[in-house]
Amino acid sequence: MASPEEMVAKMRENVFEKTGRAVADWFPVLETTGLGKHGELVSHLKTEHGVTHGFAGLIVHDFRARGEAPIDLVAAQYTGKKEHLRPIYDAIMAEVEELGSDVEVSPKKAYVSLRRSKQFATVGPATVSAVEVGFNMEGHDVTARLLEGKGMVTHRVRLGSAEEVDAELVGWIRIAYESA
Repeated sequence: MASPEEMVAKMRENVFEKTGRAVADWFPVLETTGLGKHGELVSHLKTEHGVTHGFAGLIVHDFRARGEAPIDLVAAQYTGKKEHLRPIYDAIMAEVEELGSDVEVSPKKAYVSLRRSKQFATVGPATVSAVEVGFNMEGHDVTARLLEGKGMVTHRVRLGSAEEVDAELVGWIRIAYESA
């Protein structure tokens, strides 16, 4: 299965074939609309130019990102009042590196997704005092430390220091990894 990055790269290769223009050739079209919101621009490409939703989203994303330096999403998560939490993240990721070369680390705006064939864990600053590790571990009991999950994870743990990255936590990470 292709990674999300590989899928986007393949879409970029096919933009001209599917829309009749290269991505950058759509930028002057978008500039003349007077629209600013992502959804408005996508809608314009779809309704006025017959571009499919996926390609319209890609074109608008690239249009809005022009000239911007790439953002280090992980560094951005651990700035300001959350800067002191970075050693917890680093300790977790040191353990994740030991799992295997098939782990895909995919930073998002608010957390980092850990994937194998599917997402098995998330890591991110939950508050100014804790990093939360979320796990996909169907069938495991909740404990005083291993809390019930929400959203895309079944269980979660909050960590206030790097010392809490212990054998128990690493065991849960491994269980989630092995089930992915």
